[in-house]
Amino acid sequence: MNQQDLIAWSRRALADARSVVVLTGAGISAESGIPTFRGGMQALWKSFDPQTLATPEAFARDPATVTEWYDWRRLKCREALPNPGHVALAELERRVVSRGGSFTLLTQNVDRLHQRAGSSSVTELHGNIMHWRCAATHRSVDPPDGPIPEYPWPSPHHPKAFVRPSVVWFGEALPSDALEIAHRAALAADLFMSVGTSAVVFPAAQFIELAAQTGARTIELNLEPTPISSRVDASIRGLAGDILPRII
Repeated sequence: MNQQDLIAWSRRALADARSVVVLTGAGISAESGIPTFRGGMQALWKSFDPQTLATPEAFARDPATVTEWYDWRRLKCREALPNPGHVALAELERRVVSRGGSFTLLTQNVDRLHQRAGSSSVTELHGNIMHWRCAATHRSVDPPDGPIPEYPWPSPHHPKAFVRPSVVWFGEALPSDALEIAHRAALAADLFMSVGTSAVVFPAAQFIELAAQTGARTIELNLEPTPISSRVDASIRGLAGDILPRII
């Protein structure tokens, strides 16, 4: 099928679906100007490998640099606005729920743009960068509107601890409640859509496969081919902000 046919097929599949699950990745946020995790490093951050900063060991070794980097990312997310792809998914949720169906939005993104676009049923697999907490007690600490006052940021809840972002770092387990929601939703889905993901980050990448095994229709929307492109029912190339409004 050509692209127009794939979009038409996806539109019909969504119209028929009673249980819809959507998984989003960095691609949809990049369209809002948010630097991707492995790309878009700017200015003083170009010399750093993000995977060496996003670990508990890095935070223990150099909490000032890790805190400053995540605060820079947090401020970038605050400046960004939801794009038409985010808005289309919020509209899709309203339509599916209004006809008595179920809708689950799983996201690997930490920027909260889905919520700002109007989505309500959002499961954050990797946490979020807007919420910070004491590294020792896990109690919440609200960051300021502007930059954090000092790097590292001393915790008000523990005399020897610092405040960290509530994101999932390499080597840390994903939230068990988020994983349980994702697993149940994938098993119950009759349509699963993957948007802006590389389909290589596990366990998130396994959910579309799980849905397919139980008979769900599957759609992929991404700029580049991924490992699942040849196995989904419809694989569409393009920007989420362009394609999703046309489908929905």
